Amino acid sequence: MKVLMINGSPNENGCTFTALSEVSATLQKHGIETEIFQIGKKPVQGCVACMGCSKLGRCVFNDGVNDINSRLDEIDGLIIGSPVYYGGPAGSLCAFLDRLFFSGGEKWFGKPAACVVSCRRGGATASFDRLNKYFTIMNMPVVSSQYWNMVHGFTPDDVRKDLEGLQTMRTLGENMAYLLKCIEAGRKAKVPEPEMEEHILTNFIR
Repeated sequence: MKVLMINGSPNENGCTFTALSEVSATLQKHGIETEIFQIGKKPVQGCVACMGCSKLGRCVFNDGVNDINSRLDEIDGLIIGSPVYYGGPAGSLCAFLDRLFFSGGEKWFGKPAACVVSCRRGGATASFDRLNKYFTIMNMPVVSSQYWNMVHGFTPDDVRKDLEGLQTMRTLGENMAYLLKCIEAGRKAKVPEPEMEEHILTNFIR
């Protein structure tokens, strides 16, 4: 089993990475492979609503979005990490995720997911809420922890002093590992997966 972690911070080894690494260590303890994908400092193109992905089966902008979506068969779970900027997730991360989920579509359905956020002081819960909306619209089981998945600090050393935050990360890793193993056991026992109805779209203006 493998869990992909997306680090939405431009700082490769910063506070967000420190939080993700704590989750990763717990997952590896359970024999689950992890990979941290770094968004990095390069500009990230946002979605332009061209609908090209519906024809091509991939995003028209060829970057890490297509790389991840092409490997979904080997990815069993997802964890997204973000710093807090102006009370919300990093803009480059949201641009990346808009395209990732829209172009990936149903391939993401059923994969357990969670997010973690890192902030110096405030805005963590608003960012946490924003990121979880990606999972709930994509039919992905949301993995919880013992508290909202956040760490506090201005530097990685600060984060390592946030003992409750780090424990929350470890608990998240435990819960993700447990759910992944339950899904695997269910498949081996031939428990049927949820049946999806044909998608109904309604508009507020008629």
